[in-house]
Amino acid sequence: MIKVAVWGPGSMGLPALRAVIDHPELELVGLVVHSEAKAGRDAGALCGIPDTGVLATRGAATILTGDADVIVYSAAANLRPAEAIADMAAALRAGKDVVSCSVVPLVFPAAVAGALTDDLTAACAAGGTSFFNTGIDPGFANDILPLVLTGLSRSIESIRVTEMFNYGTYPDVGAVYEILGFGKPPEYQAFAATPGVFTFGWGPVLHQLAAGLGAEIDHIDEQVERIATEFAFDTLTGTVEAGTIAAMRSTLTAYIGGAPRLVVDHVSRMHDDLAPHWPQPQISITPHDFGYPGISGRGTYRVEIEGSPTMRCELEMAERHDHDLGARVAGATRMVNAIPAVHRAAPGLLSALDLPLVTGVGLLRADYGPSPDSRTCGGATH
Repeated sequence: MIKVAVWGPGSMGLPALRAVIDHPELELVGLVVHSEAKAGRDAGALCGIPDTGVLATRGAATILTGDADVIVYSAAANLRPAEAIADMAAALRAGKDVVSCSVVPLVFPAAVAGALTDDLTAACAAGGTSFFNTGIDPGFANDILPLVLTGLSRSIESIRVTEMFNYGTYPDVGAVYEILGFGKPPEYQAFAATPGVFTFGWGPVLHQLAAGLGAEIDHIDEQVERIATEFAFDTLTGTVEAGTIAAMRSTLTAYIGGAPRLVVDHVSRMHDDLAPHWPQPQISITPHDFGYPGISGRGTYRVEIEGSPTMRCELEMAERHDHDLGARVAGATRMVNAIPAVHRAAPGLLSALDLPLVTGVGLLRADYGPSPDSRTCGGATH
């Protein structure tokens, strides 16, 4: 058994915690929380299942000096990347492998500036440990999935990966209203709409796709569009007033050999009826009815490959008919299911290109139980 501790059971960390508890090859040995409300509670109780005997603590020292082999680091880091990197470096130096979803550019460390990677690289060398950052987006939906599909190609003209989500049900209020800037007046400078921010976060995704295809990117173009709503509406996390921003599309286009070849596209709405001319998700799993018209939480990931043959793949995930929760469960579980491979890997910073195929070994069983609804917890992105 691999001994695992979880650091930060928020919107991604709580599903990750449940995945660790359920995984047949993993043993939960520690849990670090940030809120007083969770401190002292049993990990099982936080997940809505029987007690595990592992109690949450607000101090990281217990897991850094404890017997965990691997730490799942899922604390929110959108506005505190330096602090998150310091946390993870401390764990790596202490001899703990780390899997994470918190600092999104680290999905492909080779394309990230040394200011973000030098301490982690040194920590891996000092602790003889490995680091892996993943999720769904950035992560599986725009690295492994498109690259696997290219294995069916005779020739490739271009690849586009699109995330389409209704954020009206997303539980991280800070991410929705402050970072994305939804519900704010058009003149509000949202962090996510600041020029260069999307390239900083998701540019490494394009570099990883290019590396997986044996190509090098010439340059990346960034485009961000924002749309204000003409009508007010209520969501699970608050009211969005008329005249405020309620939809955003962020697009990165990578040029290779002078031509646009790789695209990462994010289409985010707070209401289903907004920006109908932007890409729309093709839904087959009926979304949960949250009781707010137009607030479905629906979403999918789409991979489109132009070439021979031309391909289109729609990845739809839901937990209790909740698409947002389904995507977070999948992203969190991707981290957890990668733990055995990361623990066996050579020390250093890893990407999906460095790991073998990660599958759900041992997870085919009858005692299925739904993941916790982490809608009230803050945390990282998909």
